[in-house]
Amino acid sequence: MGGRRVTGRVLTAGVFALAGLIFVTSFNTAKGTNLRTDDSLLKLSDLIQQRSDKNGELDESTAALRDDVDALAQRDDGSTKAQDEKFGALKRAAGTEKVTGDALTVTLNDAPPNARAAAGYPEPTANDLVIHQQDLQAVVNALWQGGAEGIQVMDQRLISTSAVRCVGNTLILQGRVYSPPYKITAVGDRGRLQKALDASPAIQNYQLYVQAYGLGWKVDEREAVTLPGYSGTVDLHYAKPVE
Repeated sequence: MGGRRVTGRVLTAGVFALAGLIFVTSFNTAKGTNLRTDDSLLKLSDLIQQRSDKNGELDESTAALRDDVDALAQRDDGSTKAQDEKFGALKRAAGTEKVTGDALTVTLNDAPPNARAAAGYPEPTANDLVIHQQDLQAVVNALWQGGAEGIQVMDQRLISTSAVRCVGNTLILQGRVYSPPYKITAVGDRGRLQKALDASPAIQNYQLYVQAYGLGWKVDEREAVTLPGYSGTVDLHYAKPVE
């Protein structure tokens, strides 16, 4: 019996020592912060929004400078009319010049709060109720397939290097951050654009979630829409090895 008591005391002391070690390690890792709060995430979200706002301001200043440069270049550039027309066509194709015409606007949105499944469908998971990157990409790809002359996502014109990316249900586009509802506007033949949307397998799959869980889907026909030219940098950025 005496040996058992000693063994029990040793085990108890060992448990308390291990608990103390875990507490100290947790404290050192946290550096005095509360690990069970979302404060750090909120601070990161605020930082991302600040950078997004700053990028928006830089885009506006870049656009103003580009207008000044274009105006100076057009005063007397020594080019022929044919060369000017070719240059204009290149700018339109690149998305750096505004485009005007009939358009379709597609609006995607998360499901309503506390959404439930329609009859015959399984109860949704969290992922079933929000817009994902592939949903936005499906719409953009279908509109290009339908012959869009230009596409704008939210308030930004897309170019060949634009990447439609999502983190969670937040859209990050060309250095700026957006939340749903997401609006995608394409200038072009509205009949062809609508047919391309209807024919897309990815959009057909999205429509199942619209029916099942109430995800937002709306297509509006519009006339005489003007999409601004892309005003950001066109430089390509790529990863570099750390020296």
